[in-house]
Amino acid sequence: MNEHRPEDPAPLSDEPPSDAPLSDEPPRRRLDAGSLRGLAHPLRMRLLDELRLNGPATSARLSERTGESTGTVSWHLRHLAEHGFIEEESGRGTKRERWWRAVRGAIVLAATDFDQDPAARAALSVYQAENLRRQYQRVADSMAADWPGEWHGTGSVADWSNLRLTPAQLQALIDELAAVVARHTPDPDAAPDPAARPVIVQIQALPRKDPDQP
Repeated sequence: MNEHRPEDPAPLSDEPPSDAPLSDEPPRRRLDAGSLRGLAHPLRMRLLDELRLNGPATSARLSERTGESTGTVSWHLRHLAEHGFIEEESGRGTKRERWWRAVRGAIVLAATDFDQDPAARAALSVYQAENLRRQYQRVADSMAADWPGEWHGTGSVADWSNLRLTPAQLQALIDELAAVVARHTPDPDAAPDPAARPVIVQIQALPRKDPDQP
């Protein structure tokens, strides 16, 4: 199973899962064993999400948002920086108050890269479980929110579980869905529409176990 996490400067964006970037797209980073172990921790994944979704922040601000101590947050931020997921925002802050921002670029994970690496597979399990938990939590938070005006009742959660596809057809479906999202992704350099809000788009397209097949 492959996973693709878009870069999330506000607004939220998505990109096709291909590893070959187009000329006008930010770079993609395919996780290797070292970078996977550097990211595969629930708090580090949450901190990276906070910086991607909500923009640059200090350890003190991130401590308030996560409920973790400033010292703990600072330690994990340094770990993320060492692995190249975040960087210090130049020209902002002081020696005692550093501002951090997410490094631009999508994160791509191919689980098959770690088939022969038992040590990395433990980190892979942590990463996948936390990624799925956070995806579920975003949906749950949105459904529980009291949305005002025309936003009330918008959104959709759908499930198509009766398709029968070959591996090639499944990949073609994933690529087409990602291309549709990309067409609706606003230009990050354009002036934002004041009526627009950040929107969650999650796509899960996975084979389902069939009791009549091996």
